[in-house]
This record gives sequence, structure tokens and C-alpha cells, in this order.
Amino acid sequence: MADKQKFAFDKMNFILLAIGMAVIILGFLLMTGPSSTDTMFEPDIFSVRRIKVAPAVCFFGFIFMIYAVMRKPKDKNTEESTK
Repeated sequence: MADKQKFAFDKMNFILLAIGMAVIILGFLLMTGPSSTDTMFEPDIFSVRRIKVAPAVCFFGFIFMIYAVMRKPKDKNTEESTK
């Protein structure tokens, strides 16, 4: 019998990490927009999207990634014994 290598993460952990990274990237994209220059003031830098929504989206993405890292993979032997 060949034992499979035991990894710290399973496929679901990597999927959750990818989702968390996508949410963080979305948050950073929501923060982008026109900037003020020396000659012109851009009031959009104080929009709700850029100073409240985008940081909250990034925060939830980081929390989701922490969950993905901390999630313990299911053990196949435990699953089979419970059936």
C-alpha cells in the first residue's frame, strides 16, 4: 500500500485562498479612481466607495483568507469511519 503524502492544505483550502485573494483584489480595485493634482482638486477621493466600501471589502477578504489557512482538512479515515 502506498501512503498518500499528507499536506497541510487540501483542494478546498486552495479554492478558499483563491476566493479570498480575488476579494482582496476587488477591494483594491474599488479604491482606484482619479487623483487630485496640484492644479485641480478631485472630490471623488472622498467618495463612500473609496473610503468605506473598499477597505471593508479588503478586510473581509483578509478575514476569509485567515479562515482558509486555519481550516483543517477533512481526514479521509475519519470520514469513512463515520459512515
